[in-house]
Amino acid sequence: MGKNRKKIQVIVLLLALLLGGYAIFQTFTDDHNGQIKEGQAVPDFRLANLQGEPVTLEDYKGKPLVINFWGTFCEPCIREMPSFERQYEQWKDQGVEIVAINLSEDMLTISNYVKKLGVTYTVLRDVDRKTEKRYAVRSYPTTFFVHEDGTLSSVFVGEMKETQIYEHIEKLVGG
Repeated sequence: MGKNRKKIQVIVLLLALLLGGYAIFQTFTDDHNGQIKEGQAVPDFRLANLQGEPVTLEDYKGKPLVINFWGTFCEPCIREMPSFERQYEQWKDQGVEIVAINLSEDMLTISNYVKKLGVTYTVLRDVDRKTEKRYAVRSYPTTFFVHEDGTLSSVFVGEMKETQIYEHIEKLVGG
C-alpha cells in the first residue's frame, strides 16, 4: 500500500508541474495578455506626485506624453534618467510631457534620487502597483510613447539611449 501511495504522490506532483509549466508558457505566448497595442488608448491612471497631489492621464490630454516606469533599484532606469531630463528640456516648449512612474518605493528614497539627478519632469508613485499592472509592465525600465489623443505610439522595454528617446519623441511631435 505504501508503494502505491508513493506512485500516486509522484503522479500528482508531475501533473502539478505540467499544469504550472503550461500556465507559465501561456503567459509568455498569449497575445491577449493585456499588452497595449500601437494605436490603442493607454489605460487611465490616478497617482500622487511627490507633493502628494493627484495626477491623472486626463491632465495630459492634447499633449504628446512619455510614460517611463522606473525604480531606484534599477540601474538602467537610473542611467537613462539624465537623458530623459535633457530631452524634456529640449521638447517641453513644444508641449511634450514626461512622466516617470516609480514602482512602489517610499517617498524619501524617490525624492532623494530625483533631487540627486536633477529631475524636473513629473514623478509619480504607483504605491499599489495597479498602474504597472494596467500597463502590463514586466521589466524595468519600460517606456510608453503616447500620442496627443491618448493612443499608444510605441513601447520601449529596456534602457534607452538618448538618441532613441529623441527619435521616439520626434515621431510623437512630427507624426
